[in-house]
Amino acid sequence: MTAKRRLTLKILLFLVSTDILETFAQFCFKKSAACQNFSEIATFLQGLVFLKAVILSPFLWLALVSVFLIFVIWSTILSKIDLSVAVPVASFSYILVPLVSSVFLHEKISYIRWLGIGFILVGVIFVSMSTARKGEKA
Repeated sequence: MTAKRRLTLKILLFLVSTDILETFAQFCFKKSAACQNFSEIATFLQGLVFLKAVILSPFLWLALVSVFLIFVIWSTILSKIDLSVAVPVASFSYILVPLVSSVFLHEKISYIRWLGIGFILVGVIFVSMSTARKGEKA
C-alpha cells in the first residue's frame, strides 16, 4: 500500500463539508419522519401509509442527495489520506447533530452528553495533531 499524503487544508475542508452534509442529512431524515405526525404504527397498513408519506417528503429526497454527495466527497478524501485519520477528523458530526437538534428541533441534550461530545472533540484534536507530526517526520 502506498503512503498517503498528510492532512492538508483542502482535505480538511472536504472533511468539514462531509460533516456538514451528514448533519444536514440527519436533520432531513428526522424532519421527513417527524412531519408525518404518527404517534405509533400499530398495523401493517399504518406502516405503509407512514412509508408512503415519508417517501413523498421533500426532506427525504434532500437527505438522499446529501448522502450521495457525502459518498462522492468521502471517496475523494479516502484516495488522499488514511482511513484511520479521516474517520476521527470527520467526527464533528457528533458535535453538529446534537447542536442542530437542540437549536432547530428543540431537543434537550443532557450535560453528560455534552461532556461526552467534548471528549470526542478533544480526541479529534489529538488525532489531527498526531497526523501533523507524522507529516513533519516524513
